[in-house]
Amino acid sequence: MTVPPQTLSKPHRRIDNTPLGIAAMLTSVLFFSVMNVLGKVLMERFPVTEVTFFRSMFALIPVCLAIHFGKGFAVTLRTRHGLGHMGRSLIGLTSMMAMFWSFHLLPLGDAIALNFAAPLFLTALSVPLLSEKVGIHRWSAVLVGFVGVLIIVRPSGDVLKLGAMVALGGAMTNALAMIAIRQLSRTEPPDTIVFYFTLLTTVLLALTLPFSWTTPDPLSWLMLLATGLCGGCGQLALTRAYSLAPAAVVAPLNYTSLLLAVTFGWLLWGEVPTGTMAAGAAVVMASGLYILHRETRRRVTPSEPPPPGGG
Repeated sequence: MTVPPQTLSKPHRRIDNTPLGIAAMLTSVLFFSVMNVLGKVLMERFPVTEVTFFRSMFALIPVCLAIHFGKGFAVTLRTRHGLGHMGRSLIGLTSMMAMFWSFHLLPLGDAIALNFAAPLFLTALSVPLLSEKVGIHRWSAVLVGFVGVLIIVRPSGDVLKLGAMVALGGAMTNALAMIAIRQLSRTEPPDTIVFYFTLLTTVLLALTLPFSWTTPDPLSWLMLLATGLCGGCGQLALTRAYSLAPAAVVAPLNYTSLLLAVTFGWLLWGEVPTGTMAAGAAVVMASGLYILHRETRRRVTPSEPPPPGGG
């Protein structure tokens, strides 16, 4: 719905609570990690559009509950940027589908490690799309980070492997989604952005179901429900973390998701990470952390790194 500017609610004032912010970020990582595992299991039986649809649809449950017990729907659903929400949703939907598909094509740890390239894409794309100035330090970090990506995918010919390209495509569209969020967040509250993204992706994916549908059994229904609930709760916890503590404090905790991904991959699928994967992931993570450090030093609000596997 569209309302005049004067009827919009006052901007939210952040109240810092660093310990609670750290707890919220770790909770978000746990929710997203469980969602990733469920997504990988479900992708063995269901098409990516169906898995992504239920991830979005069931995520509406915690999102709507948070809005109901927060500012309410009358306030949260007000927006003057319907087209902006649609564009952000299309980009985010592409990223989410690529993420789930990469889980099917790659070991879970490898897919998550390549998803960490998103902050590198974000820094590079912020120059042409947001007219931001990126200095030599951050450009150097981006180049080093992409060297880490090449280490992970092994440029001896495997660099063209479908799984790696899908994961990197998901990371790039994730960065584009973060840019869209940055633009929307100038006037839109976080709950408004999350609600319209979840709603619009659900509607768009519903249109694909007649062309790619596999009927779930009772256990699969429970797993699909859990995937959506974990995705919605993870997104809410992530948003809460950034509202309670500085990004420089909570953002590095995102990288703990790689440890969980490797652990789950080893326990459930016997996926043992290779030395090149570990080395490349370390380079990519170090580059992302350095970019965050440089943005913090410049006293500019750091770009929110995409949650690994969160979409």
